[in-house]
Amino acid sequence: MADEEDVPVAVPPVVVPTLPAPAPAATGRSPRGARFAGAAEEAVVERPTREDDALGAADLAEVGRTVDVLARLRREGRSGEAHALLAEVAGWEPGRFPLLAVRLHQAGLAADWQTLLWEAASLPAGRLVAAADELAAAGRADDGRQMLRQGVARPAGEIGRAVLGLVAEGCHREVRVLLDAYVRARAPEEAARSAEPEPGRLVPLLLEAARGVSDERYWDIVHALRVAGFAA
Repeated sequence: MADEEDVPVAVPPVVVPTLPAPAPAATGRSPRGARFAGAAEEAVVERPTREDDALGAADLAEVGRTVDVLARLRREGRSGEAHALLAEVAGWEPGRFPLLAVRLHQAGLAADWQTLLWEAASLPAGRLVAAADELAAAGRADDGRQMLRQGVARPAGEIGRAVLGLVAEGCHREVRVLLDAYVRARAPEEAARSAEPEPGRLVPLLLEAARGVSDERYWDIVHALRVAGFAA
């Protein structure tokens, strides 16, 4: 790409929004899932806890009941019902995910945790990022990254529209997290297609995300955008 570095990059005439760098998700957060399961080893770093950071009693009870039901369905070979339950659980509040991870592993249902991560990848973009944040805060950053990678496997146009929705809501950190995962996980040609819903706003955001990954990824995205007709 050395010859392209001498060629000015032409993009639609918009002001590139400056998004704040994402703050580490674990800052100031307590590893809630590990704390309530009595499994501090699940957390990368133990932090002081406060009672008002805790999940409510109803959340704890619901998670426990659900894992018990799931274990019974697996013992009885009722896999269809088990999968339907996991699909329902994927729509729960993001704060429950760390506790679900711990309880499922304790119950010997690690495979079901992987299925739950896959199901959760279809969450709306904002909730997807929030769930990944909760997992990172509980010392499960790898699970959060896996969820994001799977979440950005959706069609390119859907990613573009999701980003526009987050921008409209002022969720700039979520935009940055989502696009960072997107430009890392998807081929440049696919990433470029996500600009179709509104190139004037999405092209600069894609370029900013790609630049944050590496110079090589930035120029790959630049080329893909040119080929796609989104840059003169």
